[in-house]
Amino acid sequence: MARRYDPERRQRIIDAAIRVVGAKGIAGLSHRSVAAEADVPLGSTTYHFTTLDELMVAALRQANEAFAKVIASRGGLEDPRTDLAEELAGWMGEWLAGDRTGVELEYELYLAALRRPALRPVADEWARDLADQLARRTDPVTARALVALIDGICLQVLLTDAVYDEGYAREVLGRVIPR
Repeated sequence: MARRYDPERRQRIIDAAIRVVGAKGIAGLSHRSVAAEADVPLGSTTYHFTTLDELMVAALRQANEAFAKVIASRGGLEDPRTDLAEELAGWMGEWLAGDRTGVELEYELYLAALRRPALRPVADEWARDLADQLARRTDPVTARALVALIDGICLQVLLTDAVYDEGYAREVLGRVIPR
């Protein structure tokens, strides 16, 4: 029997892993659950991703790219006349608006790095990339502080089911950004 050429299979497996984590959490992630969700043979998941950590790295990287697209779509970081605190508060508002399933999934994968060392470099990439972007508008130390503050605000909103308060976020971000 000839092998079926399926260039999209790897991506379908990553997308399926994201859906499984979104529905069942990290604990529900297995090669078997992902294969069933992607409608591929079990061997396909282990062919493309030998370990679950490899699959989670790919899923976290894709989630990071989704956040980067939100940032890029707004374009405010490139314009030095844009109020940085307002721009950052707007990002978070856009990211946390409506259905939070995607954001919760991203943070679940991000926080999985606490117990899965293979995920730490990808989680670190996200923080470093964002800090590098912010450092174009401020200094590197302030940029890292802003990343930590953004993380903290997002986690508080997600963990408490609170409504995101853009005015509060703008105010505290503004206190960190030098005038």
